Amino acid sequence: MSTTQSERLRELLEPLVSSQGLDLEEIAVDAVGRKRVLRVVVDSDTGADLDRIADVSRALSAKLDETDAMGSGEYTLEVGTPGAERLLTEHRHYTRATGRLVRFQLAEGGELTARILTTDDEGLDLEVPGVKGRKPTARRLAFADITRARVQVEFNRKDNEKEEEA
Repeated sequence: MSTTQSERLRELLEPLVSSQGLDLEEIAVDAVGRKRVLRVVVDSDTGADLDRIADVSRALSAKLDETDAMGSGEYTLEVGTPGAERLLTEHRHYTRATGRLVRFQLAEGGELTARILTTDDEGLDLEVPGVKGRKPTARRLAFADITRARVQVEFNRKDNEKEEEA
């Protein structure tokens, strides 16, 4: 049985989010002055545009209004998607990050920054960028060898420029 408010909220809201074709990634309740803020992070394999966010926000708000899950005090509901530099914690996160540059903290120590090419049940096929004019190299990384992974923001990705010109 759930004991924390976040766990109870997850049990209540996850089926509703799933029915909208989204995954419930995170729930957090924070105190902001005298009010509370309920932050709900959702995502899907195809992303979540503003219309989908608005639809799920309305559905969550209605569900919360009909229950006492947030108690009687005032609160603000914020629904959004993971940030650009999201942590990858689930297999689906790695799959969704295919083609993206990711910084990995390795279990053996050290870190590696590489682009995810493919994912499977055991791990990832990566492209490690070349340094000082060298060509990129391929590398296989097992999930068991990763202690932490975070998507990196790229402002000047060369591949995007070539695709736009074509």
